[in-house]
Amino acid sequence: MHVSRLSLVDFRSYAEVDIAIQAGPVAFVGANGQGKTNLVEAIDYVARLDSHRVSSDTPLVRAGAERAVVRAEVVRGDRTALLELEIVPGKSNRARVNRADLPRVRDLVGIVRTVMFSPEDLALVKGDPSDRRRFVDSLITLHSPRFAGVRADVDRVLRQRNTLLKSAGRRRDVEVATLDIWDENLARLGGELVARRLTLLDDLGPHLSKAYLRVAADAADHRREVMAEYRPSLDLPAGERDPEVIGGLLLEEMRRRRGDELDRGVSLVGPHRDDIALSIGDLPAKGYASHGESWSLALALRLASFELLRDDGDDPVLILDDVFAELDQGRRQQLADLVGDAEQVLVTAAVEADVPEQLMGQRFRVADGAVTSGG
Repeated sequence: MHVSRLSLVDFRSYAEVDIAIQAGPVAFVGANGQGKTNLVEAIDYVARLDSHRVSSDTPLVRAGAERAVVRAEVVRGDRTALLELEIVPGKSNRARVNRADLPRVRDLVGIVRTVMFSPEDLALVKGDPSDRRRFVDSLITLHSPRFAGVRADVDRVLRQRNTLLKSAGRRRDVEVATLDIWDENLARLGGELVARRLTLLDDLGPHLSKAYLRVAADAADHRREVMAEYRPSLDLPAGERDPEVIGGLLLEEMRRRRGDELDRGVSLVGPHRDDIALSIGDLPAKGYASHGESWSLALALRLASFELLRDDGDDPVLILDDVFAELDQGRRQQLADLVGDAEQVLVTAAVEADVPEQLMGQRFRVADGAVTSGG
């Protein structure tokens, strides 16, 4: 799988740009602030309907414009598909495939799949639980696109339930009975999501171990084993993966803690309270890993994601956004060796010399709002 053409209208810094892209390694080179990341962000956004830099759509639309349009032509085997996404802040976005409207924008997810590694990925190791949940949930939807609907439904139920909890704190005699309905909805949907997260981490684990050994080949023996372990907001039996069983346990815990939730006006139990505990050797990565170890673990998580998605039969588009400046020459070459066989690798860099030669296939120069082919 690879992207063969990218067209942007009023996306980020671009009033308009249209470029043909080849399979294999592709490098976008230009000084900081010229728009390199905007190009690869557009491709990643079409794949996941999520940005690695911002949490809302508003910054994606060029200042002064009402909407942005992203068009990506995707080649998969002998078939080509044109994906179009219209981003309208404050309103419903719209999506089309081969000029036909999709009934739901989220149906776009998974048609093209991407794995992006960027400096922001240090948050996977050093950041809040929400960063790690977002990583796992995004990978779930790329691996199993139908779960985009489950994620959206969980978010919707949580908003409704939290609103009710806040109002019930003042009018318990009127509102509390309604909570039973929302408890059941959150338990059912939460059971599905938690079960899928657990299964995904089961599948990701072997890939993560192999990736970290390759990325951190020079680490001491006692610091070469890594784990990603799910930490739910309630006690789960070891090895439990049944959504109905997990949903039942969530419902019991919500009822047990209802008094606390009413007092605080917020949902204290559910998939939104879970975390993924990352460890290196015998110690938690957060708070104990060095900067280099954190960087290696974040990269290993992305490479493991790539291999997991590759197991489905198609290479996702691999994006390396401004990462080579963080690495010494040896690690740059090591990373290039690890990803060199991907069907398409999109690289951004401020300095051309930072990019290993084997990843300097097709080249684009990005400067002054323009993207030109060649050195």
